[in-house]
Amino acid sequence: MEKKKIQKFTDLLAWQEAHKLVLLVYRLTNRFPKTEAFGLASQMQRAAVSVSSNIAEGFGRQTYKERTRFFYLSQGSLTELKNQLIIARDVGYVSLEEFSETEVQADITHRVLQGLLTRTKQLSSSFS
Repeated sequence: MEKKKIQKFTDLLAWQEAHKLVLLVYRLTNRFPKTEAFGLASQMQRAAVSVSSNIAEGFGRQTYKERTRFFYLSQGSLTELKNQLIIARDVGYVSLEEFSETEVQADITHRVLQGLLTRTKQLSSSFS
């Protein structure tokens, strides 16, 4: 199988998985009580968008050091989102099934992002 050359941020598996997570989070939070529109729902949406946005921004940076920084920011937003998802479950805004589905996608995103970070750091050290 031929490896596809990554030409744009949307070619990155990490961004693709993060984008799936964003879509899940929006579907989930759109069903939250209206009183949460500017609370937990908004925070979860912003955190999810931040995961994919920081991957995209990191891709656009010139140095591996800069890229690594944005990928770490993405990882931080992902951890924040996981916390917010637990809160949403515990206050009854999401069912256990919805929680599980979203948590699985968050974990997939985390693993792929960790691989991207590891590879970027390897490339960074080989060019230092």
